[in-house]
Amino acid sequence: MTHVSMHYPIFGPETLCPHCRQMMSALTLTDTYLCQRHGAFEADPNTEDLVHLQSGRHWRLWDGQWYRQHTHPDGIRFEIHEALDRLYTEGFRATKVIIAQRYRTLINTYLEQSPWSDKTLTGRPRLYGLPVEFGPDPVDDPRWQVINFDLDKEPGIPINSPHSRLFD
Repeated sequence: MTHVSMHYPIFGPETLCPHCRQMMSALTLTDTYLCQRHGAFEADPNTEDLVHLQSGRHWRLWDGQWYRQHTHPDGIRFEIHEALDRLYTEGFRATKVIIAQRYRTLINTYLEQSPWSDKTLTGRPRLYGLPVEFGPDPVDDPRWQVINFDLDKEPGIPINSPHSRLFD
């Protein structure tokens, strides 16, 4: 007799939609989840990717959160830009961007390489004015097989501070 869990895709009877974060149910005897808002997602048991069937976008799960697996440099750049905006609204500022090694060739041509930047002084390329490093080997730190980037941060001027207003 087979166990009932064998009838569900690899993420169980339900999982969160990577788009809207709403719970979506698995279709039994398939590798598919169905989101009421975003449609069908297929779970690949070999790669542990969740693939949105309509767009072809891939996600991987790490520590309960879905991370999109980018195939175009604009996708990763946009995601980093959004994270920098969120950080600012939380009262922090980024001091460095650490990008997963798997994106090195994808994003390398988009890094700031201008002669007037301080790349020649630090030896580091920049993105959005911030120094860029590439993450450790995923063998040493497996989360880098899934996550896309990390931001080093420090407290900034809170967004509702009188010092954050340029003109009163």
